[in-house]
Amino acid sequence: MTAYDFAPPASDKRELEEGAAFTPRFDAAGLVTAIVTDAHDGLPLMVAHMNAQALSLTLETGIAHYWSRSRGTLWKKGETSGNLQRVVEMRADCDQDAIWLRVEVAGDNATCHTGRRSCFYRTVEIADGKIRLVEATSM
Repeated sequence: MTAYDFAPPASDKRELEEGAAFTPRFDAAGLVTAIVTDAHDGLPLMVAHMNAQALSLTLETGIAHYWSRSRGTLWKKGETSGNLQRVVEMRADCDQDAIWLRVEVAGDNATCHTGRRSCFYRTVEIADGKIRLVEATSM
């Protein structure tokens, strides 16, 4: 049971896309995708997933919570590292199957488990007909 119970998505497309009701569309696994960016400079920090409990806790506490698909458990981002994500703004996309969080990161400002600020620290490049990942020179 969550503090917030989310109604099923509206069956009427106009109501879903233009109405005021927040009715997130969880997938078959009970998850909604969360895109996370820095509230100050817009840098994409990470992509994660939320179940109803994680979404409810995020709304209730103002601290980002996610569902870890690899561990199969609820995850309060930064709980062990000290790099908590305070939610400045939450938005839902047009059909409510993705959430965008603008956050401020506490601690040493790292979001990635590698210790980097962002999980998006490599660029995709093609050289000599081969695709490879290269460390980004700027963030």
